[in-house]
Amino acid sequence: MDRLTEMEAFATVVDQGGFTDAAKKMGISKSAVSKHVSALEARLGARLLNRTTRRVSPTEIGLAYYDRARRVLTDAGEADALVTSMQSDPSGLLRISVATDFGVNHLSPVLGEFLQEFPDITVNMVLNNRYVELISEGFDMAIRIGELEDSSLRARKLTETSKRMVASPSYFQKHGRPQRIDDLNEHKLLHYSNAANSAVWKLTAPSGEKRQVRTAGWLTVNDGQSLLNAAISGLGIAYLPSFLYAEALDQGLVEDAIPDLPLETQGIYAVYPPGRFTQPKVRAFIDFLAHAFAEKGPERW
Repeated sequence: MDRLTEMEAFATVVDQGGFTDAAKKMGISKSAVSKHVSALEARLGARLLNRTTRRVSPTEIGLAYYDRARRVLTDAGEADALVTSMQSDPSGLLRISVATDFGVNHLSPVLGEFLQEFPDITVNMVLNNRYVELISEGFDMAIRIGELEDSSLRARKLTETSKRMVASPSYFQKHGRPQRIDDLNEHKLLHYSNAANSAVWKLTAPSGEKRQVRTAGWLTVNDGQSLLNAAISGLGIAYLPSFLYAEALDQGLVEDAIPDLPLETQGIYAVYPPGRFTQPKVRAFIDFLAHAFAEKGPERW
């Protein structure tokens, strides 16, 4: 007899508390379940079940075997599901969480191509500037930028972005240009309020020394595009990722505040709940984004 079938019959008898209910659960006859269990006991040379007229319960050896057998059966079921999943076409509702700045500027423009390629997938993209709990809030995945805090999630790096301190030429003409990190204390700074430790800018000096600059901001806002607009209008210096400032930098609307400083880079990641295999719709979107952003970053936005 099939070894997995014997194990399944035995485990189901233990789960259901008897042969009759086990037979109903498996969709076979009671005698067939009994034969599978008897064959298993004969092959192992051990009694796994205590049988009485009123109840069936596992022996001490049977209980130990049940724990291992249930694990084997679970793994076998997941293996079957994995093969089915890998062969099925991506479909269903895909819920994505992404920061407003990145979603508007870089995710939204490529969604049309993705939906054309995968017509059986529907997308619900939620733009917000807060940290969401993927599982409890019902998201399939999120796009996150910078250091990942939740190590329990699975992640795939899509690309990188760089960070610069930028301001408009008119700002530098009026207030001068900082020559070194310490000079920032004398300038008007624009802060992003939703970032952890938003009043702290992590910078690297030309010597390679890591610095943390804590300064009060002249303007604090929870939207990166608004910070860029403020910098362009001459309100101060903003510390922004390249996917926001790159076009404005190319057009001369903003300039690097301290060009001698090494660029700070941040990873852009697709994160999704842990599991033994990835849903086809999630895998399809992550693969699509990895291709779409292959030529991006850290400054080629």
